[in-house]
Amino acid sequence: MNDPRKVYAEMAHSWRIMFLWRGARQCSIRGEKIGLFIDGANLFATSKALGFDIDFRKLLDAFRKRAYLLQANYYAVLVEDQEPSSLRRLIDWLDYNGYQVVPGSLGRRKVKGNIDVEMAIDAIEMSRTVDHLVIFSGNGCFTNLVAALQRRGCKVSVVSTMATRPPMISDELRREADHFIDLVKLRGEISREHSENASSAGENGVGEYILDAGGSEA
Repeated sequence: MNDPRKVYAEMAHSWRIMFLWRGARQCSIRGEKIGLFIDGANLFATSKALGFDIDFRKLLDAFRKRAYLLQANYYAVLVEDQEPSSLRRLIDWLDYNGYQVVPGSLGRRKVKGNIDVEMAIDAIEMSRTVDHLVIFSGNGCFTNLVAALQRRGCKVSVVSTMATRPPMISDELRREADHFIDLVKLRGEISREHSENASSAGENGVGEYILDAGGSEA
């Protein structure tokens, strides 16, 4: 008669292997057609909380090495007649260096929800042509969007962080996504070193004006 403890151990080992295999399949994007959706305000707040600035050239390169990048959208909130010059420079750089910039022009009020709606509409449309969408945001309002994209057969990864207290990502959004990528793990690939001088930072599109990436004045 088999020892129940041995049977249980073998079953637990089998389930662990299956879980790890599923996780490996879910987080792999090699060979897939992907699209990046960057919530500028949310990504700025997340990187600031983690204590580093993002080099957007490196960010593109990091994902191009992993998959076939079809498009990278950056969503920013602008205020008519009051656009910070630093944010304007960042947007111009992004626009000329591989990003599709979607600025929200909202009169004299910053209504973040309008940009969220644009992101959702664009993501649904892009799901027809990509295998995998990567959303840079921890905002829980995107939970239903992730579920809708999955029903269309599109895998979704979410980039934010749980390394802060409280975490920058909504628990519901993290659980709904096919894969969660903690921004901390990308830091070595996409961060701008503080030792870089101003001219070098400008060439990389992430000078001091990166602090305005979310549409708020420094």
